[in-house]
Parts: sequence; C-alpha cells; structure tokens
Amino acid sequence: MRYSLLAMMLLGLSGCMSGPAGSLSNGSRDIMTASDEPEARKRARIRLELALGYFEQGQTTVALDELKQSLVADPAYAPAHNLRGLIYMRLNDFRIANDSFSRALALNPGDANVLHNLAWLQCQQRRWSESFRNFDQALADPQYGERAKTYRALGLCQARAGLAADAERSLLKSYEYEAGNPVTTFNLAVLLRARGDLVSAQFHLRRLNNSDLANAESLWLGIKVERELDNKDATQQLADQLLKRFPLSSESGAFQRRAFDE
Repeated sequence: MRYSLLAMMLLGLSGCMSGPAGSLSNGSRDIMTASDEPEARKRARIRLELALGYFEQGQTTVALDELKQSLVADPAYAPAHNLRGLIYMRLNDFRIANDSFSRALALNPGDANVLHNLAWLQCQQRRWSESFRNFDQALADPQYGERAKTYRALGLCQARAGLAADAERSLLKSYEYEAGNPVTTFNLAVLLRARGDLVSAQFHLRRLNNSDLANAESLWLGIKVERELDNKDATQQLADQLLKRFPLSSESGAFQRRAFDE
C-alpha cells in the first residue's frame, strides 16, 4: 500500500458502516436487539453483512448484488444505503454515491460514519467547504469512536486543498488517537519536510521505517530527509533496505538515478 497524499485508498472507509441495526451514533434512541428486530430488518442485515464481506474482499459486483437484496428486504435500512454509497464511490459513480449517503442520512440523521463517508466523497469532487463541514460534524458527535480515521481523512483533504497548516494540525490530532497508523505518519512527515521541519519529519519517518509497515515510499522519503540532514550512515542504511526489499520499485530506480528531487 502506498501512503502518498494522492494515493489515499478506501481502506478504513469500508469499516464506516453504521452500528447494530437501528442504532444511532448520537444515542438518540435505543439500540435494536435480536428480540425486537423485525423479520424484514433481519433479512436486510444478513444480506448487508454478506455484501460488506464481499466489498472488503474487492468483489464489488457481488457485493452490489447482495446489497440490492438487502434493500429489497428493507428499503429503509440506513446502513445498506451507506454501503451502497461506498460501493458506488469505489466505482467512481459519484452521483449515485452522493444520493446513497444522503438517503442514509435522511433515514438516520447525524450518523457520524455516514457523514465521514460523504465528506470523503466530497473531497474527491473538490467540494472543499462541504467536505470540511461534514468532517467537522462527524467529529462533533461525542460518541463517535473513529476520530483517528476522520482526522486523518480531513488532513488529507486539507492537504489536497492546499491548506498545509490545517492539514498538519488534523494529522497531528489523528496521530494523537492512533500513533501507529502508517498513512498518518507518512503524510505528516511529508508536510513537516515541506515546511522545513526536517528533525520532526525524521522522527516520524524513523518510527515508520523501523516498523513492519515500512514500504518503498516511506524508505525513499526517509532517504531524502536523512540526506538533507547530512546523515550519511542513516541515508545508506535506508538505501540498502530500499534496494534489497523493493528492488523493482520506482523509488529504487529513482535512488539509483540519484533523482532526489522527484
């Protein structure tokens, strides 16, 4: 997996399903349990669970077919509309994705998970102000448990919008909640290096590159930072790792060409 600002995948977004059938993230009504779950809702939930499994395995068409069955069983099942939005966002059909998230919110107002997904969709469409507003609304929910993910997505979106200082603050908040996430760590280091804070960038990259989550992209950025700090030994150690572990990567090729400005 690549960590760059322009390569943010839907990883994590597929986990943005609403909670148990009928529950609200803002706690405005009781969670529905098995004893009071209608038969139609039960069928819809089972189909949704199947659809989510296929979606997470990358079998998008099969996931969509199962999801259609979920909505046939219960057209008012908000989590199914949420997953429908994620599926169509993966298929780059942003119109249907937007309609699906809007429908999910109409059925379950204020759901922070859906707000997060809608905000990320709007970010892909460069609808910056709407995106930021929905991210903020999701984060305003005191019971929302995915703050690291949402601050990370917000930071990536702000970076795309050219708001480097805001992006850095959001990624730092994400880092506070989940220090080990490689996407947060890498992109935070990118921003720190860009504004000249090489020591802080070095700190984050060393943590990442000394873990099992290092990849060609993080090693290459680490090489650049160590080189800019004139740390010859550290630069060579990272270069050795890059060439040994990822010999066919574009980053290895760039290092061999000494293309440090790429």
